[in-house]
Amino acid sequence: MTVATAFPGATGLTVLDVYDWPCPDGLRGGSAHVHLASTEGYLVTAGQGRLQTLGGHGYAEVPLRPGDCRWFTPGTVHRLVNDDGRLQITVVMQNAGLPEAGDAVLTFPPAVLADPGRYAAAAALPGGADGQALAAAARARRDLAIEGYLALREQVIAHGPGALSGFHAAAARLVAARVPDWRERWQRQAHAVADLTGQHLDQIEAAPAQPGHLAAAALLRLDAPPGPRGYGMCGRLTAYPPGQARPVTG
Repeated sequence: MTVATAFPGATGLTVLDVYDWPCPDGLRGGSAHVHLASTEGYLVTAGQGRLQTLGGHGYAEVPLRPGDCRWFTPGTVHRLVNDDGRLQITVVMQNAGLPEAGDAVLTFPPAVLADPGRYAAAAALPGGADGQALAAAARARRDLAIEGYLALREQVIAHGPGALSGFHAAAARLVAARVPDWRERWQRQAHAVADLTGQHLDQIEAAPAQPGHLAAAALLRLDAPPGPRGYGMCGRLTAYPPGQARPVTG
């Protein structure tokens, strides 16, 4: 992805069909996890469900109905519950490229979080596997995350938001080595896109009769990706990679 082809705000855009597999606690839905550097936004487009979160507010659960818009900042543990089996969400993710590069940690039990090798094995999906094998692996990963999440939620309910500190520290240790790569991606993408707006403002202010960037205006297209949907942490994904954007010509 280049600055010229970045989706608005250098965000990521994904259509998410939330898993309707039963979880260990009897609810249906996706894996609980946290982002360490990116805010995530939801626009509900179909179905009904709930968003469960753990954060500075403690534990909260809010309903999700078509038209609802919710977002949460880094450090918020979140879990999607699919009440009617049809919950679909358009996800807008800050810092496109960072989540794909590992800015997400699943709420596995503490023993798994404490062992980077064990965490990596539990979080990975088998490459080259068929649909059934991938689905089984995604479901097992989800169930392990829910196991850890339920225990973490009990601690937060009993002792308050401070009970998240151990999980947050474990999550940060798991990803700390990736920060240089994340920083480079952020500087090349989200930071560069924001800086470009400043350049445009400078051009308008300095030469309102000839703001050069307006002459380079372009229309871009990003087609729905072909092939089967991926298995994400929360459900089946239809991701729109901004690096595949193409200009529309007459």
